[in-house]
Amino acid sequence: MKQALMTEPAKIIFQEVEVPEIGPKQVKLKMQRIGICGSDIHVFHGKHPYTTFPVVQGHEVSGEVVQLGSEVTKVNKGQKVTVQPQVVCGECFPCQNGMYHVCEELKVMGFQTTGMASDFFVVDEDKLTILPDSIGWDEGAMIEPLAVAVHAVKRVHSVDGKNVLVIGGGPIGNLVAQTAKALGAKKVVVAELSTTRLQMAEVCGIETINSNEEQLAEGILRQFGEEKSDVIFECVGSSFTVAQAIEVARKGSTVVVVGVVSDLTKVNMGYVQDHELTVLGSAMYQSIDFDQAVELILKSRIKLTELISDRFPFEDYLKAYEIIEVNKDKVMKVMIDMD
Repeated sequence: MKQALMTEPAKIIFQEVEVPEIGPKQVKLKMQRIGICGSDIHVFHGKHPYTTFPVVQGHEVSGEVVQLGSEVTKVNKGQKVTVQPQVVCGECFPCQNGMYHVCEELKVMGFQTTGMASDFFVVDEDKLTILPDSIGWDEGAMIEPLAVAVHAVKRVHSVDGKNVLVIGGGPIGNLVAQTAKALGAKKVVVAELSTTRLQMAEVCGIETINSNEEQLAEGILRQFGEEKSDVIFECVGSSFTVAQAIEVARKGSTVVVVGVVSDLTKVNMGYVQDHELTVLGSAMYQSIDFDQAVELILKSRIKLTELISDRFPFEDYLKAYEIIEVNKDKVMKVMIDMD
Protein backbone atom coordinates (compact mmCIF):
# COMPACT_ATOMS: atom_id res chain seq x y z
CA MET A 1 0.00 0.00 0.00
CA LYS A 2 1.01 3.63 -0.45
CA GLN A 3 1.97 5.58 2.67
CA ALA A 4 2.90 9.27 3.09
CA LEU A 5 6.00 9.68 5.25
CA MET A 6 7.16 13.08 6.50
CA THR A 7 10.91 12.52 6.63
CA GLU A 8 11.80 15.97 7.89
CA PRO A 9 10.07 19.35 8.22
CA ALA A 10 8.28 20.30 4.97
CA LYS A 11 9.27 17.09 3.15
CA ILE A 12 6.93 14.18 2.37
CA ILE A 13 7.78 11.07 0.39
CA PHE A 14 5.48 8.23 -0.64
CA GLN A 15 6.61 4.71 0.11
CA GLU A 16 5.20 1.28 -0.63
CA VAL A 17 4.74 -0.76 2.55
CA GLU A 18 3.02 -4.00 3.43
CA VAL A 19 -0.50 -3.79 4.80
CA PRO A 20 -0.22 -4.86 8.47
CA GLU A 21 -1.78 -8.15 9.49
CA ILE A 22 -4.84 -7.70 11.69
CA GLY A 23 -5.06 -9.10 15.19
CA PRO A 24 -8.13 -10.85 16.64
CA LYS A 25 -9.66 -7.60 17.97
CA GLN A 26 -8.55 -5.36 15.14
CA VAL A 27 -10.05 -4.16 11.87
CA LYS A 28 -8.60 -3.06 8.55
CA LEU A 29 -9.85 0.26 7.20
CA LYS A 30 -9.78 1.61 3.67
CA MET A 31 -9.05 5.26 4.34
CA GLN A 32 -11.40 7.76 2.67
CA ARG A 33 -10.64 11.24 4.02
CA ILE A 34 -7.91 12.86 6.09
CA GLY A 35 -8.21 16.36 7.53
CA ILE A 36 -5.20 18.53 8.31
CA CYS A 37 -5.19 20.54 11.52
CA GLY A 38 -3.05 23.12 13.29
CA SER A 39 -1.07 20.50 15.20
CA ASP A 40 -0.11 18.89 11.88
CA ILE A 41 1.21 22.25 10.73
CA HIS A 42 3.42 22.46 13.83
CA VAL A 43 4.95 19.14 12.72
CA PHE A 44 5.31 20.46 9.16
CA HIS A 45 7.36 23.34 10.57
CA GLY A 46 9.38 21.01 12.82
CA LYS A 47 8.10 22.84 15.89
CA HIS A 48 5.87 20.24 17.51
CA PRO A 49 7.50 19.60 20.89
CA TYR A 50 6.43 15.93 21.10
CA THR A 51 6.96 14.71 17.53
CA THR A 52 10.16 13.44 15.93
CA PHE A 53 10.93 12.49 12.33
CA PRO A 54 10.22 10.45 10.32
CA VAL A 55 6.50 10.37 11.04
CA VAL A 56 3.34 9.25 9.27
CA GLN A 57 0.65 11.83 9.97
CA GLY A 58 -3.14 11.68 9.71
CA HIS A 59 -5.43 11.67 12.74
CA GLU A 60 -8.66 13.34 11.52
CA VAL A 61 -10.06 10.57 9.37
CA SER A 62 -12.94 8.59 7.99
CA GLY A 63 -12.70 5.11 6.54
CA GLU A 64 -14.56 1.98 5.51
CA VAL A 65 -14.24 -1.30 7.40
CA VAL A 66 -12.93 -3.87 4.90
CA GLN A 67 -11.68 -6.71 7.11
CA LEU A 68 -12.46 -7.97 10.62
CA GLY A 69 -10.36 -9.80 13.16
CA SER A 70 -11.68 -13.10 14.45
CA GLU A 71 -12.89 -11.63 17.77
CA VAL A 72 -14.34 -8.34 16.51
CA THR A 73 -17.95 -7.87 17.65
CA LYS A 74 -18.72 -4.14 17.53
CA VAL A 75 -18.46 -3.36 13.80
CA ASN A 76 -19.27 -4.97 10.48
CA LYS A 77 -17.63 -4.95 7.08
CA GLY A 78 -18.73 -2.05 4.92
CA GLN A 79 -19.50 0.32 7.82
CA LYS A 80 -18.29 3.90 7.87
CA VAL A 81 -16.14 4.77 10.87
CA THR A 82 -13.86 7.37 12.31
CA VAL A 83 -10.98 6.70 14.68
CA GLN A 84 -10.17 8.00 18.14
CA PRO A 85 -6.40 8.35 17.69
CA GLN A 86 -5.17 8.12 21.28
CA VAL A 87 -2.95 5.26 22.41
CA VAL A 88 -2.99 4.96 26.20
CA CYS A 89 -1.34 2.74 28.80
CA GLY A 90 -4.47 1.88 30.80
CA GLU A 91 -2.45 1.67 34.02
CA CYS A 92 -1.53 5.19 35.17
CA PHE A 93 -3.62 7.29 37.57
CA PRO A 94 -5.53 9.17 34.85
CA CYS A 95 -6.31 5.93 32.99
CA GLN A 96 -7.48 4.25 36.17
CA ASN A 97 -9.67 7.19 37.13
CA GLY A 98 -11.67 7.97 34.01
CA MET A 99 -9.18 10.42 32.48
CA TYR A 100 -7.46 8.23 29.90
CA HIS A 101 -7.38 11.14 27.44
CA VAL A 102 -4.60 12.65 29.57
CA CYS A 103 -2.76 9.36 30.08
CA GLU A 104 0.74 9.78 31.51
CA GLU A 105 2.09 7.75 28.56
CA LEU A 106 -0.25 9.21 25.95
CA LYS A 107 0.67 8.74 22.31
CA VAL A 108 -1.37 10.16 19.44
CA MET A 109 -1.50 8.60 16.00
CA GLY A 110 0.27 10.91 13.59
CA PHE A 111 2.51 12.41 16.25
CA GLN A 112 4.12 9.90 18.62
CA THR A 113 2.96 6.79 16.77
CA THR A 114 2.00 5.92 13.21
CA GLY A 115 -0.84 7.96 11.77
CA MET A 116 -3.37 7.03 9.10
CA ALA A 117 -1.96 8.69 5.97
CA SER A 118 -1.97 5.44 3.97
CA ASP A 119 -4.31 3.50 1.71
CA PHE A 120 -5.21 1.11 4.53
CA PHE A 121 -4.87 1.23 8.31
CA VAL A 122 -5.19 -1.47 10.96
CA VAL A 123 -6.59 -0.40 14.32
CA ASP A 124 -8.16 -1.84 17.47
CA GLU A 125 -11.94 -1.99 17.23
CA ASP A 126 -12.36 -0.09 20.51
CA LYS A 127 -10.85 3.00 18.82
CA LEU A 128 -13.72 3.18 16.32
CA THR A 129 -16.83 5.33 16.27
CA ILE A 130 -19.44 4.02 13.83
CA LEU A 131 -20.88 6.64 11.48
CA PRO A 132 -24.52 6.50 10.39
CA ASP A 133 -25.08 6.25 6.64
CA SER A 134 -26.35 9.85 6.57
CA ILE A 135 -22.93 11.17 7.60
CA GLY A 136 -20.60 11.56 4.63
CA TRP A 137 -16.87 10.90 4.45
CA ASP A 138 -16.04 14.60 4.81
CA GLU A 139 -18.17 14.99 7.92
CA GLY A 140 -16.77 11.74 9.29
CA ALA A 141 -13.23 13.08 9.09
CA MET A 142 -14.36 16.18 10.99
CA ILE A 143 -15.78 14.25 13.95
CA GLU A 144 -12.37 14.38 15.63
CA PRO A 145 -12.04 18.20 15.69
CA LEU A 146 -15.72 18.46 16.63
CA ALA A 147 -15.02 16.10 19.55
CA VAL A 148 -12.27 18.51 20.65
CA ALA A 149 -14.91 21.26 20.71
CA VAL A 150 -17.49 19.12 22.50
CA HIS A 151 -14.97 18.19 25.20
CA ALA A 152 -13.89 21.82 25.62
CA VAL A 153 -17.43 23.12 26.03
CA LYS A 154 -18.22 20.34 28.50
CA ARG A 155 -15.27 21.41 30.66
CA VAL A 156 -17.68 24.08 31.87
CA HIS A 157 -20.46 22.57 33.96
CA SER A 158 -23.02 24.06 31.59
CA VAL A 159 -23.13 26.84 29.00
CA ASP A 160 -26.91 26.81 28.95
CA GLY A 161 -28.19 30.40 29.12
CA LYS A 162 -24.68 31.87 29.32
CA ASN A 163 -22.77 34.45 27.32
CA VAL A 164 -19.83 32.82 25.56
CA LEU A 165 -16.81 34.47 23.95
CA VAL A 166 -14.47 32.45 21.72
CA ILE A 167 -11.08 33.97 20.97
CA GLY A 168 -9.93 32.58 17.63
CA GLY A 169 -12.11 31.70 14.66
CA GLY A 170 -10.10 28.91 13.07
CA PRO A 171 -11.65 25.45 12.67
CA ILE A 172 -11.48 24.60 16.38
CA GLY A 173 -12.67 28.02 17.54
CA ASN A 174 -15.51 27.93 15.03
CA LEU A 175 -16.56 24.45 16.19
CA VAL A 176 -16.31 25.46 19.87
CA ALA A 177 -18.60 28.41 19.12
CA GLN A 178 -21.06 26.26 17.19
CA THR A 179 -21.05 23.61 19.94
CA ALA A 180 -21.64 26.17 22.69
CA LYS A 181 -24.59 27.54 20.73
CA ALA A 182 -25.92 24.02 20.11
CA LEU A 183 -25.69 23.24 23.83
CA GLY A 184 -27.83 26.22 24.82
CA ALA A 185 -25.59 29.24 25.23
CA LYS A 186 -27.58 32.48 25.30
CA LYS A 187 -25.17 34.33 23.04
CA VAL A 188 -21.95 33.25 21.36
CA VAL A 189 -19.40 35.63 19.85
CA VAL A 190 -16.12 34.89 18.05
CA ALA A 191 -13.24 37.38 18.21
CA GLU A 192 -10.87 37.07 15.25
CA LEU A 193 -8.44 39.02 13.05
CA SER A 194 -8.98 37.15 9.77
CA THR A 195 -11.75 38.45 7.53
CA THR A 196 -12.23 34.96 6.06
CA ARG A 197 -12.70 33.40 9.48
CA LEU A 198 -15.02 36.19 10.62
CA GLN A 199 -17.15 35.61 7.54
CA MET A 200 -17.20 31.86 8.17
CA ALA A 201 -18.33 32.39 11.76
CA GLU A 202 -21.21 34.48 10.47
CA VAL A 203 -22.08 31.78 7.88
CA CYS A 204 -22.34 29.40 10.83
CA GLY A 205 -24.68 31.74 12.71
CA ILE A 206 -22.11 33.14 15.14
CA GLU A 207 -21.76 36.85 15.90
CA THR A 208 -18.30 38.38 15.69
CA ILE A 209 -15.78 40.91 16.96
CA ASN A 210 -13.28 42.07 14.35
CA SER A 211 -10.14 42.51 16.41
CA ASN A 212 -8.57 44.56 13.62
CA GLU A 213 -11.23 47.22 14.02
CA GLU A 214 -11.91 47.43 17.75
CA GLN A 215 -10.30 46.55 21.04
CA LEU A 216 -11.48 43.23 22.44
CA ALA A 217 -12.74 44.83 25.67
CA GLU A 218 -14.81 47.29 23.64
CA GLY A 219 -16.18 44.53 21.43
CA ILE A 220 -17.24 42.57 24.49
CA LEU A 221 -19.18 45.53 25.86
CA ARG A 222 -20.81 46.10 22.47
CA GLN A 223 -21.85 42.49 22.11
CA PHE A 224 -22.72 41.50 25.68
CA GLY A 225 -23.25 44.76 27.56
CA GLU A 226 -22.05 45.29 31.10
CA GLU A 227 -22.64 41.66 32.06
CA LYS A 228 -19.89 40.73 29.58
CA SER A 229 -19.14 37.04 28.96
CA ASP A 230 -19.66 34.23 31.45
CA VAL A 231 -17.22 31.92 29.69
CA ILE A 232 -14.22 32.63 27.45
CA PHE A 233 -12.70 29.89 25.29
CA GLU A 234 -9.14 30.63 24.15
CA CYS A 235 -8.72 28.80 20.83
CA VAL A 236 -5.60 30.41 19.38
CA GLY A 237 -2.84 28.90 21.47
CA SER A 238 -0.61 31.94 21.92
CA SER A 239 0.70 33.43 25.14
CA PHE A 240 -0.77 36.78 24.10
CA THR A 241 -4.34 35.53 23.70
CA VAL A 242 -4.20 33.47 26.91
CA ALA A 243 -3.17 36.57 28.86
CA GLN A 244 -5.74 38.62 26.94
CA ALA A 245 -8.54 36.19 27.82
CA ILE A 246 -7.78 36.64 31.51
CA GLU A 247 -7.47 40.41 31.23
CA VAL A 248 -10.91 40.83 29.62
CA ALA A 249 -12.68 38.28 31.83
CA ARG A 250 -15.49 39.51 34.01
CA LYS A 251 -15.26 38.88 37.74
CA GLY A 252 -16.40 35.38 38.60
CA SER A 253 -16.20 34.10 35.04
CA THR A 254 -14.44 31.10 33.53
CA VAL A 255 -11.57 30.93 31.03
CA VAL A 256 -10.98 27.65 29.17
CA VAL A 257 -7.64 27.26 27.38
CA VAL A 258 -8.27 25.10 24.31
CA GLY A 259 -5.43 26.23 22.04
CA VAL A 260 -2.11 24.37 22.27
CA VAL A 261 0.28 26.92 23.79
CA SER A 262 3.90 26.15 22.96
CA ASP A 263 5.54 29.16 24.62
CA LEU A 264 5.57 30.25 28.23
CA THR A 265 2.71 32.56 29.17
CA LYS A 266 2.86 35.39 31.68
CA VAL A 267 -0.47 35.44 33.49
CA ASN A 268 -1.56 38.08 35.99
CA MET A 269 -2.35 35.67 38.82
CA GLY A 270 -3.21 38.55 41.11
CA TYR A 271 -5.98 39.39 38.65
CA VAL A 272 -7.10 35.74 38.63
CA GLN A 273 -7.27 35.77 42.43
CA ASP A 274 -8.88 39.16 42.84
CA HIS A 275 -11.50 38.48 40.15
CA GLU A 276 -12.07 34.93 41.42
CA LEU A 277 -11.67 33.53 37.92
CA THR A 278 -11.84 29.85 37.10
CA VAL A 279 -9.11 28.91 34.61
CA LEU A 280 -9.39 25.48 33.00
CA GLY A 281 -7.42 23.52 30.44
CA SER A 282 -9.02 21.31 27.82
CA ALA A 283 -7.08 18.47 26.21
CA MET A 284 -8.35 16.22 23.45
CA TYR A 285 -11.50 14.12 24.13
CA GLN A 286 -12.99 10.80 25.15
CA SER A 287 -15.21 8.34 23.29
CA ILE A 288 -18.33 9.99 24.73
CA ASP A 289 -17.30 13.24 23.04
CA PHE A 290 -17.14 11.45 19.68
CA ASP A 291 -20.60 10.03 20.31
CA GLN A 292 -22.00 13.45 21.18
CA ALA A 293 -20.35 14.97 18.12
CA VAL A 294 -22.18 12.42 15.94
CA GLU A 295 -25.43 13.22 17.75
CA LEU A 296 -25.04 16.96 17.11
CA ILE A 297 -24.48 16.30 13.41
CA LEU A 298 -27.53 14.06 13.18
CA LYS A 299 -29.59 16.82 14.79
CA SER A 300 -28.28 19.30 12.18
CA ARG A 301 -26.92 21.50 14.96
CA ILE A 302 -23.41 21.89 13.48
CA LYS A 303 -22.19 23.08 10.08
CA LEU A 304 -19.14 21.08 9.02
CA THR A 305 -18.73 20.85 5.27
CA GLU A 306 -19.00 24.63 5.03
CA LEU A 307 -15.63 24.79 6.79
CA ILE A 308 -13.82 22.88 4.05
CA SER A 309 -11.89 25.49 2.07
CA ASP A 310 -9.54 23.26 0.07
CA ARG A 311 -9.11 19.63 -0.91
CA PHE A 312 -6.34 17.61 -2.53
CA PRO A 313 -5.83 14.04 -3.74
CA PHE A 314 -3.58 11.83 -1.65
CA GLU A 315 -0.65 12.18 -4.05
CA ASP A 316 -0.70 15.95 -3.45
CA TYR A 317 -0.49 15.58 0.32
CA LEU A 318 2.41 18.03 0.56
CA LYS A 319 0.49 20.65 -1.42
CA ALA A 320 -2.18 20.60 1.29
CA TYR A 321 0.40 21.80 3.82
CA GLU A 322 1.81 24.32 1.38
CA ILE A 323 -1.57 25.93 0.67
CA ILE A 324 -2.01 26.44 4.41
CA GLU A 325 1.46 27.95 4.59
CA VAL A 326 0.80 30.34 1.70
CA ASN A 327 -2.76 31.38 2.54
CA LYS A 328 -2.63 31.02 6.33
CA ASP A 329 -5.72 32.75 7.73
CA LYS A 330 -7.66 32.42 4.46
CA VAL A 331 -7.73 28.64 4.89
CA MET A 332 -10.15 26.80 7.14
CA LYS A 333 -10.24 23.00 6.86
CA VAL A 334 -8.08 21.27 4.23
CA MET A 335 -9.21 17.78 3.26
CA ILE A 336 -7.29 14.93 1.62
CA ASP A 337 -9.38 12.69 -0.66
CA MET A 338 -8.14 9.11 -0.41
CA ASP A 339 -10.62 7.48 -2.79
